[in-house]
Amino acid sequence: MTHFELPIHWNDHEDIAMALYEKFGDEFDEAKIYRIRFTDLLEWVLSLPNFVGTREQSTEGHLEQIQAKWVYEWRDNQN
Repeated sequence: MTHFELPIHWNDHEDIAMALYEKFGDEFDEAKIYRIRFTDLLEWVLSLPNFVGTREQSTEGHLEQIQAKWVYEWRDNQN
């Protein structure tokens, strides 16, 4: 039985952050996450397997929210 993953859209900030944390793990800590260039973050989001948004739909606001949620996800996994 295959595991069905729902498509991820730009406003699914928490899902994107969780996927980025799964991809990179502890390679990025809080300080490093906040220093990621938006151009890099955009490419990483677009490369996520279930992501269905487009480059044109990206906004600085989405990227800021994803960054913040990624930090929360990282913090939650430090226990």
